[in-house]
Amino acid sequence: MTSSSLIRNSDDTSLLHSLFLNDVPLLDVRAPEEFTKGAFPLAINIPLLENDERRRVGTIYKHAGQAAAIELGHHLVAGTVKDARMARWQEWCSVNPQGWLYCFRGGLRSQITQEWLSSVGTQCPRVPGGYKAMRQFLIETIENVCAERSGTTKQFVVIAGRTGSGKTQLLQQIDNGVDLEKLAGHRGSAFGTQVAGQPAQINFENELAIRFLKLGTENRPVLFIEDESKAIGSLSVPHRLYEVMKQSPVALIQESLESRTDTILNDYICDNLHDFEERDPANAFTDFSEWLQMSLSRIQRRLGGEHYQEVLADMQEALRVQKLSGETAAHGVWISKLLTCYYDPMYAYQLARRQPVITFEGCREEFLAWTQVPATA
Repeated sequence: MTSSSLIRNSDDTSLLHSLFLNDVPLLDVRAPEEFTKGAFPLAINIPLLENDERRRVGTIYKHAGQAAAIELGHHLVAGTVKDARMARWQEWCSVNPQGWLYCFRGGLRSQITQEWLSSVGTQCPRVPGGYKAMRQFLIETIENVCAERSGTTKQFVVIAGRTGSGKTQLLQQIDNGVDLEKLAGHRGSAFGTQVAGQPAQINFENELAIRFLKLGTENRPVLFIEDESKAIGSLSVPHRLYEVMKQSPVALIQESLESRTDTILNDYICDNLHDFEERDPANAFTDFSEWLQMSLSRIQRRLGGEHYQEVLADMQEALRVQKLSGETAAHGVWISKLLTCYYDPMYAYQLARRQPVITFEGCREEFLAWTQVPATA
């Protein structure tokens, strides 16, 4: 048990659990630079102090103490500046009457915000311990879930299979799945980058912990999770979770090359082009083409010069056809080649090296049927 667990009482723990479980709106009054480093899914940042103001107050605090820092803060946030921030807080509170507010430690900034709001008749409760307590609670949630699934009573089952087997789609079709790639905003391969980008590492971990809370993991003997490497794009799977996943049984999805090619074409060609079109319709196809070729270049060395040039030529031809006619079927040529000459051999090597306990092996339809069978069957 961590020191934070000892300090936080059971009522506070129940409150934090309820806040995240029930998607309670949160008002974050920390500075924008703090919010950018890490925040919670339903939090909105309306700071008491902007970045430069916070730095100035912090400098005075170090050299002259708390009283001087508070005095400077009141000087910086006064008059029309204070009125503008108050108006934004009041507007948020009126829209979110069930909301709570917090600062970093649940201290002065949230206290001042709460007092100013109260002075004009607006009530908004403060989260005990602030961001730090909430963040620690979510870290402990991940640790606790991993600890309870390191034994034999409760388990993770890792959904594995060759690239394009539709593992992500399967996770979306069952109610006890944890989709790490969705939470990480990345499809987990050289072609996995998405238009929306990835969240901060802390935000990814927070979302993961909240997913565990909402699953009600204490009542689920099995949680399904997709087979992932340590890194998903620029993000890292929490160390404890990754270690437990490596020791967990595997459900091995077997799909034909044709089926896997179709899945890749839909996910990486059709869906990604749609995302580029939503972002910038005028330049979507150009941006999409550049992204696709850049993604291939990331594995050029491992693919080998001859294979790389062959796949690139097929990709460029498919893009030419798609630009002229809108047809995407030609992409299946290079996708199939890339699967057979690169991804499939790499997968076979990694599976042989890992030698997992395989608890299921079959196609997607068979897997979905199997998940409906009681775990003791």
